[in-house]
Amino acid sequence: MTDEKTGCLICGGELVYSDTEKEMECSFCGKKFRTNVACENGHFICDECHGKEAEGIITAFCLNTDLKDPIKIAVTLMRHPGMHMHGPEHHYLVPAVLITAYYNEINEPEKKEKALKKALSRSEHIKGGFCGTHGTCGAAIGTGIFISVITGSTPLSGESWSLSNRMTATALMAIANAGGPRCCKRDTYLAIIGAVKFLEENFKVALPVTEEFCCEFSGLNRECRKEECPFWCGQSDNLK
Repeated sequence: MTDEKTGCLICGGELVYSDTEKEMECSFCGKKFRTNVACENGHFICDECHGKEAEGIITAFCLNTDLKDPIKIAVTLMRHPGMHMHGPEHHYLVPAVLITAYYNEINEPEKKEKALKKALSRSEHIKGGFCGTHGTCGAAIGTGIFISVITGSTPLSGESWSLSNRMTATALMAIANAGGPRCCKRDTYLAIIGAVKFLEENFKVALPVTEEFCCEFSGLNRECRKEECPFWCGQSDNLK
């Protein structure tokens, strides 16, 4: 895998989205998948190969950090070369950083490992591109995964079932109101900040979250909305 942070992971070319799916072979693992996205030069990377390195990075850092600010945890991970500008790895990133911050805050870090395994397993079912084709964003679903994990929610649960779905709805509304096109970094920030507020309102756990900051990844996003994004402040980096 090359070190491209955006676009095609092989050549850096533009990704082309289609209204219809076709069968393509993953350029890395060789397996065939039905997909509606490939790069302009014909390369296709499956979700598993796209996020394989990132998942290990996320898990390792979350298990070892004692940080309680989920935005700082997320941005630290986003700076790693294994995390790309866009991609399904963000679907695991969101619940992972929230789980980490939550259990660090309530002084139960020993619960992180089991919770992270559950979050990873559940997030793997959220395909890349859901935000454009399924009317929902993986980052928003990630917040629902977070609530479902810490409450032990199942399809037969009562209050925890409701809370998990309300969390996803809250995050999704914030993401939808920000407008398109998608930005995995912006949507991750919005989802995390929404989850922090939801957690305080419903669980009385207040995480020390960074809410006002400039996104340092805007230069990597070809579709960055710049002044229209609540996290854009030029090419700044004030989240140190």
